[in-house]
Amino acid sequence: MNIKEILLQEIESSSDVLLAQTLDFLRSLKTKPTTEEISLDLSTEKNDDTSNHQTEPQIHEATPILRGSKAEDLLKFAGTWQGDDFEECLQLVYETRSSAEF
Repeated sequence: MNIKEILLQEIESSSDVLLAQTLDFLRSLKTKPTTEEISLDLSTEKNDDTSNHQTEPQIHEATPILRGSKAEDLLKFAGTWQGDDFEECLQLVYETRSSAEF
């Protein structure tokens, strides 16, 4: 059984809600450039000596913090608040939090 046949089999047994989400995801994948296209584009930019325009900075994906991490892992973010709305945000947290049940 090839991938297309497996997908069709799964489609037949899926709900309309799941199919709508799957369709959205597939469409987003089709519009997203592939790794090969990105690397080809980057190599073309490097070899193009005639262009005088500045290239946009490359955005690299951050490594996600793994589940089960400890509070120690969060210490690298301590003291890194940027902005002048810290007190306002902290007040919002106090006003909207609810009691935890364990």
